[in-house]
Amino acid sequence: MQSPDQPVLRDIVLVGGGHSHVGVLKRFAMNPVPGVRLTLICRDTHTPYSGMLPGYVAGHYSYDDVHIDLSRLAEYAGARFYRAQVDGIDRDNQRVICRGRPDVPYDLASINIGSSPRVADVEGAADHAVPVKPITGFNRFWLALLSRVENHDNGPLTIAVVGAGAGGVELTLAMQYRLRKELRQRGKDPDLLHFHLFDSRDILLPTHNDRVRGMFQRKLKERSVHLHLGSPVDQVESRLLTTAAGERLEVDEVLWVTRAGGPQWLKDTGLALDDGQFLRVRDTLQTETDDNIFAAGDIANVVNHPREKAGVFAVRQGPPLADNLKRMVRGKAPKPFYPQKDWLSLISTGDKYAVASRGDRGFAGRWVWRWKDWIDRRFMRKFSDLPAMDDNIVLPDTSAAQSSEEASQAISAVAMRCGGCGAKVGSTVLSRALARLQPIERGDILVGLHAPDDAAVMTVPPGKAVVHTVDFFRAFIDDPYVFGRVAANHSLGDLFAMGAEAQSATAVATVPYGIESKVEDTVYQMMAGAVEVLNEAGCALVGGHTGEGRELALGFAVNGLIDPERIMSKGGLRDGDALILTKPIGTGTLFAAHARLAAKGRWVDAALDSMMQSNRKAAECLLDCGARACTDVTGFGLLGHLVEMTRPSGVDAELNLSAIPVLPGVEVTAAEGILSSLQPANVRLRRAIRDQEQWVKHPRYPLIFDPQTAGGLLASLPADQADACVAKLRKLGYPHTMIIGRVTAAQAPEGAIEPITLKN
Repeated sequence: MQSPDQPVLRDIVLVGGGHSHVGVLKRFAMNPVPGVRLTLICRDTHTPYSGMLPGYVAGHYSYDDVHIDLSRLAEYAGARFYRAQVDGIDRDNQRVICRGRPDVPYDLASINIGSSPRVADVEGAADHAVPVKPITGFNRFWLALLSRVENHDNGPLTIAVVGAGAGGVELTLAMQYRLRKELRQRGKDPDLLHFHLFDSRDILLPTHNDRVRGMFQRKLKERSVHLHLGSPVDQVESRLLTTAAGERLEVDEVLWVTRAGGPQWLKDTGLALDDGQFLRVRDTLQTETDDNIFAAGDIANVVNHPREKAGVFAVRQGPPLADNLKRMVRGKAPKPFYPQKDWLSLISTGDKYAVASRGDRGFAGRWVWRWKDWIDRRFMRKFSDLPAMDDNIVLPDTSAAQSSEEASQAISAVAMRCGGCGAKVGSTVLSRALARLQPIERGDILVGLHAPDDAAVMTVPPGKAVVHTVDFFRAFIDDPYVFGRVAANHSLGDLFAMGAEAQSATAVATVPYGIESKVEDTVYQMMAGAVEVLNEAGCALVGGHTGEGRELALGFAVNGLIDPERIMSKGGLRDGDALILTKPIGTGTLFAAHARLAAKGRWVDAALDSMMQSNRKAAECLLDCGARACTDVTGFGLLGHLVEMTRPSGVDAELNLSAIPVLPGVEVTAAEGILSSLQPANVRLRRAIRDQEQWVKHPRYPLIFDPQTAGGLLASLPADQADACVAKLRKLGYPHTMIIGRVTAAQAPEGAIEPITLKN
């Protein structure tokens, strides 16, 4: 993993989380190159293993059994993971263009995004057919279809699958097996289900031998799957499919498993493509057009060694791709890779039976499925059972990455960093990064970034008071853009909790030292995320200070304006009030688990989505609903912030543990004893709980001490208005809002240390 003392000299950006790239990540994890930083950009956090997808559809595997957790794997490999959609590559400036976030610069890039069925080639297919790839979209369809079948009471259900290659045949049989089983278990007639398999070619499984084709023709006949070969599908309409021969079939669903191709944006890169819109690559896996861009997996056509689009080739391209990327950053020539001429295919039939196909040979049986299951599970364990890594960090040398004057300067500077004002990020670097940002301007900002000076100057409108707060913390994730958004959101939380309007913000940032271009991009990525949040809040960035340090960190001093007559304070709790929490808790334990590779990527995604959600609209709603007291839940945890409210209010409170909204996965990580480093300090407040001994084994008990980053609002309001307020908050986009307790009269003399009663 990257050491803070290790300047980044070269960036390798992996576009897509396919089978080749997971192999690259694993290989770099086991043998990293000092000074080289990996960044993985992928739309989805969990990437499916294609070999097990039919087994998942058939019900033999769970979602986690067949998906590789890219977030966890990237953390293990010391790589940055950006969850984003790639829309292009700017080769002139060597930047990967991402949707909804800043471009990502690269020195070397690799593309492993798989392929997608070309539904646009057939009239109506794009609107009325479901492509099997990307798998995320197909999975949503599949889960919805299962739900429909569970409640299907009347009439037949007809499903058409277009594409009679191995993928189409395997998916058809897996779907049929699972759906018939679901119908039987519910006492319904499985013969109401009808499957039709279409292909423009006149033979089944055209890349396999006659023996294997015969096996599947018999299997499909036994399973009453209707074959339509030699007549391409010409048009798809709502509930109707038409072939070029004029055959018309009423259908409920159409699945598309054929005519794959690359995404549209590849055409705009200027990279050489073949007739199927796949990247033309050389034996070294470099694209024909650009030595600095590699490609592997389904999206790549190795022009000297054309092969079928099969997962086995993507898997085997992983090691040579990783080795060639390493060779390139060291200034060495890449080596050619020669794929095998034939390969073993294990094709399942849905019912724990499989057919093996290789060259002109074929054999089948339940033992073949067990063999396939053993092979697939062994492959997946490579990316789930991650061995411990060596903590010894080696400082880079000139052989670690391509030697250059800029790199040499960065390496020699590692041990000679200045302190004091000399630790500032260079003015040229900073000005270039900030010049690309577009913070909003406000009429009440007299001096700010639009007219820089030694300090910012603001005016205060008549009848308003000034609210001022500050927050600062180091990065807990490797994505500076997302970190910038979270840091800005966290800093604004105190203003919103009091009912204030954000006016201005001054940034304080620390950026790891290194090559100017790398530092500049880090500053820009981080501040771009922060400025987006500030702009959305109507808050003007008016200045700041950026210095060099060991770790990335960011904070803001924020000013706000408030009506003195409408302040929500911590001391406003009243006996009988309802307590409302607007966001789920658990970020502390989740990110502690993430650092230990013990959190699922989708748990981390849910936490980040929550942390990036602003509290502004929630605060406005609470104020309009008559909230009397409010605070944002942050570092002291839910209990700590509640005690901060009960003490100045002179009241006690009841907290319903089962009503507290929690983030996905936090009860698992807390039960495993994975807690934030701040947890022990917060646990000291357990003395504030009445009869706390009886609650220590409750699964939610550790979570009330969990420190939060950019947490939700904890507020009180009259009980008769609470339900209506919760409904409004959920409609505004805070779906986890809950009434978590109530305020009670003080039961002990003033200053008592046990104001909180827990309930389940």
